[in-house]
Order: sequence, then structure tokens, then C-alpha cells
Amino acid sequence: MKPSIAAFAVLAATAAPAAQAQHQGHEGHAAAPAAASVEGVGVVKKVDAKAGTVTIDHDPIKALNWPAMTMPFKVSDKALLAKMKPGAKVRFQLDGQTITDVRPF
Repeated sequence: MKPSIAAFAVLAATAAPAAQAQHQGHEGHAAAPAAASVEGVGVVKKVDAKAGTVTIDHDPIKALNWPAMTMPFKVSDKALLAKMKPGAKVRFQLDGQTITDVRPF
């Protein structure tokens, strides 16, 4: 015998209040905090202001399980590119694969 759509509708209508009751009192809880930013260290190889990217030859980033490599990164704010010159060693903060902050090493 195949279940009918009406049977599913009744089941859903009766399950919703029970599920809602389980979550009462949780309204004030904030969402889980975002993962902390990750820090990297490397040497700037290329700055592409038009594309909003910087290529960095970085040391291993243990928090991400990345080996040392050279790769391009986007920046969260193009103003960060002014702080990076080819050949400069920098310490940078990542949110995902986007640089959110940079300072001289």
C-alpha cells in the first residue's frame, strides 16, 4: 500500500509542534562563532591591483594543513595591496583564501 500525500501532510502537521517545543528557550543563543582567522607568513611575489590579488610564496600553514607554496590570494580590501611590495616578507591573516589583514614580518 502506498502512503498518500494526505498521510504525509498529517504527519508533518503533528510533528512540527513537537519539534518547535524542543527548541523553546534557545531563542537567545547566538550563532556559533566563525572560525578564527588563520595566520600565514611569506614573501610577496606579485601584486595585481586590477584583479585585487597578491601572489605570495608562503611558509607552511599548519592550521590549514597547507605545505609551503606560491599562490595568489584575493584581498578583502584593495587598500591592503598598498601594504605589499614584491620581495617584502609579510605576515597575513586569512579568512578562507582571502587576505583580511597584512603587516610587515
